[in-house]
Amino acid sequence: MAKMIHSMVRVSNEERSVKFYSRAFSLTVVDRLDFDDFVLVYMSNSETEFELELTINKSQTKPYNLGNGYGHIAFSVSDVSVVHANLKKAGLQPRDLVDFKNNGETIAKFFFICDPDGYEIEVLERRGRFK
Repeated sequence: MAKMIHSMVRVSNEERSVKFYSRAFSLTVVDRLDFDDFVLVYMSNSETEFELELTINKSQTKPYNLGNGYGHIAFSVSDVSVVHANLKKAGLQPRDLVDFKNNGETIAKFFFICDPDGYEIEVLERRGRFK
């Protein structure tokens, strides 16, 4: 059986990205590996063993082209309304809250936010399959 352990995104500014993920999702740096051409920063929190790997390529001078293949990463939270309000208050510009229904029944409450490099992040309230 395979175990998912991390997801990687390429970022252009280590300090800015670490600050964003710390403020938005309480992630902390659990490891940092500095190589000649790139830096790997692993972030996580006490909610999960799963990690977000930030890759900083030292020679990259232009923003990354995210293309149309990337979808999003997702975080689950106990109260999506509170998290949304806190992110808005922090100036991080979350999009509108969505009460996603199927046949009149709420199946998800969520919103999206972008990190400093434009990566989409979905924030879902813990309910149903989104735990």
